[in-house]
Amino acid sequence: MRGLAGRRALVTGAASGIGFATAARLRAEGMAVLTVDREAGCDLVLDVAAPGAAEAMVEAARAQLGGLDLLFANAGITAAQLLEGHPDQLWEEMLAIDLSSIFRLCRASLPLLEASGHGVILMTGSVMSAFGEAGMAAYAAAKHGVLGLARALGVELGPKGIRVACIQPGAILSGMTRGPFEAQPEFASYWRDKAALRRLGTPEDIAGVAAFLASDDAAFVTATSIVVDGGATAHP
Repeated sequence: MRGLAGRRALVTGAASGIGFATAARLRAEGMAVLTVDREAGCDLVLDVAAPGAAEAMVEAARAQLGGLDLLFANAGITAAQLLEGHPDQLWEEMLAIDLSSIFRLCRASLPLLEASGHGVILMTGSVMSAFGEAGMAAYAAAKHGVLGLARALGVELGPKGIRVACIQPGAILSGMTRGPFEAQPEFASYWRDKAALRRLGTPEDIAGVAAFLASDDAAFVTATSIVVDGGATAHP
């Protein structure tokens, strides 16, 4: 990919799955990458939704990388819960991690991204922004918010030379989904059959798209989203 070698990236949710695969791909493209997760195994271990977390991540990028060219706000959680009996705590936790933490990290990262001269913000959304699913109210609401945030910031930050895009994965076999898919094989089969390509996605499928969007090959792509779902949302 053009323009990635020598640039610097911060990737959240990087202990496994999409974040791990994307960090590996970006490093293979020549980028210096700072990885973040609340699970062990990353450069910085913290909860992205904790007070002061955004500022701590940006300061680590400044200290360890010398600046920032790419922010990939990928950290997120998911859970299924029907509306009846839905606890406030789950709603608030989902929005705090999947949406509010991204807003705060974008805000804190702005000076470094603007100074880079070619800053890029990527966010992990979901195909849940395209349709509804019973039991996914909190998750879908958060991911709709991520899509709206990406579009709004893309327009706002374009004059500053910062591009913004939302990646909307479909059913990806990763650390976050492996448990539910193994516990409910029919759920995995449903998504596999729904995809035009007749398979579940892999973290590497998302990593390749993230690398493209971060690169100069996508220099005219901003304030938008890219669906990476094997054609599932095109299949009624």
